[in-house]
Amino acid sequence: MADSFRALMIVEDAGKPRAVFRELTLADLPDHEVTVEIAFSTLNYKDGLAISGRGRIARRMPLVAGIDLAGTVVDSRSPDWTPGDRVVVNGWGLSETEWGGYARFQRVKPQWLVRLPEAFSLEQAMAIGTAGYTAALCVDALEDWGRMEPGGSEVLVTGAAGGVGSTAISLLSSKGYTVTAATGRPQAHDYLAGLGASGFVDRASLSQKGGILQKERWGGAVDSVGSTTLANVLAQTVYGGAVAACGLAGGMDLPASVAPHILRGVALLGIDSVMAPGSKRERAWATLAGHLDTRHLDAIARVEPMSELPRLAEEIVAGRIRGRVVIDVGA
Repeated sequence: MADSFRALMIVEDAGKPRAVFRELTLADLPDHEVTVEIAFSTLNYKDGLAISGRGRIARRMPLVAGIDLAGTVVDSRSPDWTPGDRVVVNGWGLSETEWGGYARFQRVKPQWLVRLPEAFSLEQAMAIGTAGYTAALCVDALEDWGRMEPGGSEVLVTGAAGGVGSTAISLLSSKGYTVTAATGRPQAHDYLAGLGASGFVDRASLSQKGGILQKERWGGAVDSVGSTTLANVLAQTVYGGAVAACGLAGGMDLPASVAPHILRGVALLGIDSVMAPGSKRERAWATLAGHLDTRHLDAIARVEPMSELPRLAEEIVAGRIRGRVVIDVGA
């Protein structure tokens, strides 16, 4: 193992978080049971906020940023993991209260790890990342609700050109659902159609205040936007349908009514990817392995060096990133 390695850290500077590159050694890492050699991490919206300083994501500093990692176990004090195991970590407070994936090595708790399905390479695992894993949690939750049927009412995906939306479209279409994508980028229509979307809605039509009950259209929905968009989606969901809500790009508020829930039996399913138990994580990765077309990952993701993270963070916060950005932590 390397004597030293570079990491992107969040430090406190004059009372504010700031991203800096630093050289670390294994002795600097947290004293957790499993040491992972990281091959790839990824860039999420939350990472963009942390690195750019536009959001106070890190609540304990200094720490290594990056909420995802994929790599290989190189040392373990846990009986559940042995050197050579290919693993992935999503969430669990990485980049918030725990050291994250923007480094060549990291020590983690054994319960954070998920064994990577053979269907995916380490690079593909981070093309999926927290965004894709969250999309799978949403799809699993909608199907558990039991009212959606392949070939039935349309399923809406908001924030369609983002990481969650892109993977959700691919998963849902491969399962036989009719998927409509909500996006404000007409130039992304060909990309989204290639993932399996068969219809499109302008996101502006969902971001304006609407009636508490609107024309029923969606048999289910995956929403990563929140706020007024989510309120409108709920108001347009068919009787007995459900919406899996996993994001707040449009805001944390929900200017909605109870009418869809008590008059149409519409369910709002909250999806947490950060602290989800191991059983849900394993099922989500099994859903991805069984239904995600890996050819779509080439369209969804691109690989960038870790050295470019400061620039990329500004781009994702500004909404200029399509799909997924995989981070090569060695570059």
